[in-house]
Amino acid sequence: MKSVIGKNITLALYGESHGSAIGVVVDGLPAGIKIDADFIQHQLDMRKPKGKISTQRKETDDFVITSGVFNGYTCGTPIHITIENKTQRSGDYQPNLPRPSHADYAAHVKYNGFEDYRGGGHFSGRLTAPIVAAGAIAIDILKNKGITIGTHIKKCQHIEDRSFENFAEDIAICNSKYFATLDENTGTQMQQHIESIAADCDSVGGVLETCVLGMPAGVGEPYFNSVESVLSHYLFSIGGIKGIEFGCGFGFADCLGSMANDAFEMDDGKVVTKTNHNGGINGGITNGMPILFRTAVKPTPSIFKQQDTVDLDKMENAKLQLKGRHDPAIFHRARVVADSVTALALLDLLVQHFGERWLAE
Repeated sequence: MKSVIGKNITLALYGESHGSAIGVVVDGLPAGIKIDADFIQHQLDMRKPKGKISTQRKETDDFVITSGVFNGYTCGTPIHITIENKTQRSGDYQPNLPRPSHADYAAHVKYNGFEDYRGGGHFSGRLTAPIVAAGAIAIDILKNKGITIGTHIKKCQHIEDRSFENFAEDIAICNSKYFATLDENTGTQMQQHIESIAADCDSVGGVLETCVLGMPAGVGEPYFNSVESVLSHYLFSIGGIKGIEFGCGFGFADCLGSMANDAFEMDDGKVVTKTNHNGGINGGITNGMPILFRTAVKPTPSIFKQQDTVDLDKMENAKLQLKGRHDPAIFHRARVVADSVTALALLDLLVQHFGERWLAE
């Protein structure tokens, strides 16, 4: 099994939900980049569960950088970040009864029964914590290059937030909130809906919308390494992400070419487009406009209603009544994870385009 991603800036993810620790190794960053430990902790705090809309498993998520950083700056060697697990309750899990729509059965088959089933093991959303820690470094680097990223909760079942309007202001709004909606009243409605779903022992899904502002034109490769391809690879690495669309996405099916095309014009000596239906990407390459995409997050598969499953020991049909601590919704916590993998993907593409030295300049 390989849990590594990236070409120029690579991430190697390790650990299990109920193991002693989880973590990540970030390789490829040049020496001399300032590491903001407070910002890393801030991002981890934005991923933590809070209130009735999240799991009651409370981890401190205190991180430790054990190598690759000295006196607050990168050394040019691999950065190792580790986060302890402190509040495991492994007795809540039954290895012979796979949870429907979770990775339990697929992992059992792939690893011949030797997988760590506790809390989903390596497949748990717990593993997004070190991704967020690594992503915080990437977000900070991009911010210093004038590139900002923001994600809001576009939809929670039938409740929908407004779309991005003033990009810079709306990105700032997203990054200032734990439950990131652009409209305050919509956020309140969504949280009340999640609480009602949780009270009914069920879960709910949603849609995230992400904007990247300040990305230069000309980054990316055609066909197999397009910006859409690379971003999708990273985003689909987040458990629970089941769909992605760029710009108008599936809405293009309802358009004519005259409606869908983004006409060019000059604005203060720069080439821009009058509209942004294509989400800032043409031919797999950035065109300098804001990158816009939406990701669909499925309902948490771990629910407290009785479900049909199979008993892998007896190889017969069985019933599952779940125990444990689980999220009635994960999209509000996945929001900061989406920002993190977006930053890591774009950082990798930028290094490919400009070279490693560009990062440290």
